[in-house]
Amino acid sequence: MKPVEINEVKEWKVEKILNKRKIRGVVKYLIQWKRFTAEYNSWEKKEDLENVKKVVIEFERRMNAEVRQQAKLDLAEERDFKKRDLFRKYTAKMLYG
Repeated sequence: MKPVEINEVKEWKVEKILNKRKIRGVVKYLIQWKRFTAEYNSWEKKEDLENVKKVVIEFERRMNAEVRQQAKLDLAEERDFKKRDLFRKYTAKMLYG
């Protein structure tokens, strides 16, 4: 596969962003390249992804939604645990005096 030329610079096409990390203030994204296997995935700086802003925005939107969903699940699980724990305390007191 040949790279795409953008502003006289050869670039590869991004299929999707898989992950994000921040080390020493530098934000990097794990990129899955179109028509390449996982062994070619690479961490790229946010500044180097200016030509694929839509992909970055979509990834951030998806991750924010997943974080909010996980927070809701964690809260519900904690609430259910507290109810079960509370019920056990009162049952034990009633049974054993």
